[in-house]
Amino acid sequence: MRETADIETATDDYASRFSGPVGAWMLAVQERAARDLLGAPGGQTLLDVGGGHGQIAGPLARAGWRVTVHGSDTACARRIEPLITAGTVRFVVGDNLALPFPDRSFDCVVSVRLLAHCERWPALVAELCRVARRAVIVDYPTSESINRLAPALFGAKKRLEKNTRAFTLFTHRQVEETFSSSGFTPARRTGQFFLPMVLHRALRCRSCSAALEALARAAGLTRRWGSPVMLLARPSGPP
Repeated sequence: MRETADIETATDDYASRFSGPVGAWMLAVQERAARDLLGAPGGQTLLDVGGGHGQIAGPLARAGWRVTVHGSDTACARRIEPLITAGTVRFVVGDNLALPFPDRSFDCVVSVRLLAHCERWPALVAELCRVARRAVIVDYPTSESINRLAPALFGAKKRLEKNTRAFTLFTHRQVEETFSSSGFTPARRTGQFFLPMVLHRALRCRSCSAALEALARAAGLTRRWGSPVMLLARPSGPP
């Protein structure tokens, strides 16, 4: 079976989870984390796997990366159609677990909002590593955070957000060992939020959320218990 979790994340319904000032703030935090880990683009190529949501593709393309978005279905291109038409990004359809590219085709490979919804996520990690020359970045929710309460509170989260879906919680060791088995070494990781994102959505106050997260970051809480985590991994051997 093909892995098609990215179809839902490329819908308008999913995008509504990041609407309004609070949603824009959360996406800005995510973008800063990705750009910090990636560094300067220098005209390098980047593959965004499952990036039909457009949360990363557009900002990174504007920053100077040569971006290709991979989706499991043509429907995944709908929200980024303006970027495709303008030639800002390229879109390719294929199997997320059998990417239609030769080994080491891209300088960097990014996959955001996909790992936690991918049932065969180790196979996804292996594919991301296979086609990357220099680096792979993924994000994932971790049980080593307040998110460990997520399973017990999922019903309440569903009632509040309406369109949420089940997701996998990972330990850092799980993810790091999976990258290691694909010949990549975790280099850096950064937590995006200390407080659960559902709480920020419930607050509906961008300035309040930003202030709370700034305090948590200054106290070192986000570094230790932040989630979702954005992880940068690099090839273990010589380039």
